Order: sequence, then structure tokens, then C-alpha cells
Amino acid sequence: MLVRAITAPGLRRWCQSQRGAAAACFPLGRALLGVRGAEAAAFLQGLLTNDVTQLVSEGDAPPALYAHALNVQGRCLYDVILYRLHGSTAEEPHILLECDSSVLDSIQQHLKLYKIRRKVTISPCPDLSLWAVLPGDTSSLPKCADQALLLTPDPRAEVMGWRLIAKKGANLAEIIPGSQLGDVQDYHRHRYKQGIPEGVKDLPPGVALPLESNLAFMNGISFTKGCYIGQELTARTHHMGVIRKRLLPVTFPGPLPAAGVPEGADILTQAGKRAGKFRAGGGELGIALLRLAHLHEPLCIPLDGGSVELRAATPEWWPKGAANATFSGNTGTEVPPPPKPPEFQ
Repeated sequence: MLVRAITAPGLRRWCQSQRGAAAACFPLGRALLGVRGAEAAAFLQGLLTNDVTQLVSEGDAPPALYAHALNVQGRCLYDVILYRLHGSTAEEPHILLECDSSVLDSIQQHLKLYKIRRKVTISPCPDLSLWAVLPGDTSSLPKCADQALLLTPDPRAEVMGWRLIAKKGANLAEIIPGSQLGDVQDYHRHRYKQGIPEGVKDLPPGVALPLESNLAFMNGISFTKGCYIGQELTARTHHMGVIRKRLLPVTFPGPLPAAGVPEGADILTQAGKRAGKFRAGGGELGIALLRLAHLHEPLCIPLDGGSVELRAATPEWWPKGAANATFSGNTGTEVPPPPKPPEFQ
């Protein structure tokens, strides 16, 4: 199989802004599931929010796509990243599906429920490892990728760097010379700072709504593809509704209790009105679902024996005007996907 390492001009510009810092590689506790067969893309097309047929299209197909699997009520079940492993349309479609490892069994059952007689095979990939790579100096860009299966910009947002898939036990120093092994907690802190949700804590299954979770901003949904499970509510909200709540990065300026802030805790305004819910976090950073009308107000989370203050902000990578409380799906501007550069040699 041809190893592909793919870069994008926008990602290179971001790397240049981090000049002097070595690339950091973070081992992720996410699972990989292989979906392979002649009908792999068509099968996933009816289950996911994004246009999976792009992965098997002729020409310059994208190496990765972000998407959600929804339930029939239009709420998120799983957040996934899809990776194209086949090199051309002449090869049998081979797609890797990245998901939260805690729902690996559940998502396999979900896929097999709808597989019926589709010509696809679904199997875990325990022999592969998944890494997040946040590059620094452009000199740390990969010089060789002999041990990498795939190296591609994170499809969600440029600020999230790259995704690297390699064989278990691969030498990262040979794949990305000068790179350093990072603490995965630093990766999650970076995510929270940028307001990027990932996994079941940030996106509770059966609770989170895709557009409130900024799926359109993260290139994770197609509004022109055919039908898929959960499409009706999502499309109606996009074309007619107003999105009054969104996932936002939050910071805690003061000291936190030893036990931390409980996931799902209510967030209140100074007047005691409910403003949203805290989803998850690490240290002084976190992510919360908040009403945009209260974005710039002082907020707090009541706890036993007192409360903790928090502040919300809109990420710089969001589209202009996205934080307006009247911003709706049919008037907003979606973030374009990363450019499709030539294959790395």
C-alpha cells in the first residue's frame, strides 16, 4: 500500500506561526475500525452526516472526513473521523473509522445492524496506533513516512494539526524527525482551548445536537447529500431554525475544588438564570454548551459550599458572525475544508 503524507498550505502557515517549537506527538486512546468492500462508501453514506462518497470519487479525493452518526431523533451517537486508505478508484474501497474507544463495541453493533447484505467487512484494527501531531517549526514537517500508514491534516480545523496512523510500535522519530512525545492531557487542553469536542464526554450520545456542537464549522456535515439517519431535524434547523446554543471553550479564572467541576453541571448567570451546561474539561480549561445570549455575561457553576466562576469565548477559527444569537444554519458561512495538496513524496 502506498504511504501518503499530506500537508496543506494553511497548516504550513500555522506551523510557521509556531516557529522554534518541535512537533509534539500525542498518543490517542481512540479506536480504529476498518470498513472495507465494494459498497463501503455507499453503506456509510446512509449512516453519517458527511458525504462519504467523496472518499471514493475520481480525481483528488480527500484523505479524511469528519462526521457524526445520529439517532432517528437527530441527536449525536458517535463522532468519527474517516480515513481513505485505498490509493485510487481502481482499488477496493478501504476506509478507517476513528471513534471513541469506549463505544467501539456499540458502534460495531450499530454498523452491523444496518449492514444487511452490503458487500462490506467491518473489523477492529488493534495492530494500528493513532496519534495527534501538533507541529511547531516547519523544519519538523515529515521527511519520510516509511512507517506511517497515513499522515493528514485533521479535517475538523487547521488548529488541530495532523492525524497520524502508524503500525503499533512504529518509531515516531523516524516518521517525524525531531518530534517529541507529548502528554495526551496537553492535547486535550489544546482541544478545549480551541473549543473542539471529541468523544462521549464532550458529545453525550443521544443528547448532543450536531449543529449546536458546531459540526458545520468543523466540516462535518453535507447539506446537499441524500438521506441519512437523523437528517430531518438537522436539515430543518439548518434551513429554517435559529441556533441559540453552541459548544464553547470556557476558562476558570479562580481556584477549582479538589474534586474538579462535575460533568453536566448547570451553568448560571449572576441573576440565577440557567445559561447552559458544563460538558468536560481539564484543569482551568473546559468546554460547555451555552446560550449565546449569555456569552459575554459573568457566569458561575454552583457547587456544594459555594460556586466557581467561568468565562466563555468564541474560538478565532470560527466563521465571522458565528457567535450571534440569531445565527442560523441558512445564513452562516461554513469553514471550507483544507486544500487538497499533491501526495507527499
